[in-house]
Amino acid sequence: MKDKIFSMIGLAQKAGKVVSGESNCEKEIKRGKSKLLIMAVDCSENTRESFRNMCALRGIDMIEIGTKEVLGKCIGKEYRAVLAVTDENFAKAIINLYKMQVF
Repeated sequence: MKDKIFSMIGLAQKAGKVVSGESNCEKEIKRGKSKLLIMAVDCSENTRESFRNMCALRGIDMIEIGTKEVLGKCIGKEYRAVLAVTDENFAKAIINLYKMQVF
């Protein structure tokens, strides 16, 4: 199921609906453009806390999945700790896949 999530993130990237990197994601969240924040499970505690607070304040969904290396790879870049999905439909599809995932 995780592979489907990463494939969906890759499709969103190809469609130009993913912003990556901490500063870029923060800008998109503050501008109100982000619909979903995807965070790597191995990001720093400071990053995790900062983005949790930003998302909670603005009512943005957030999921933690994959490592920095995996998130970067699925969008064709190097390590990425956070990704912001800016399209509502891609965000819903990723959240639905995430909820279906068996832990």
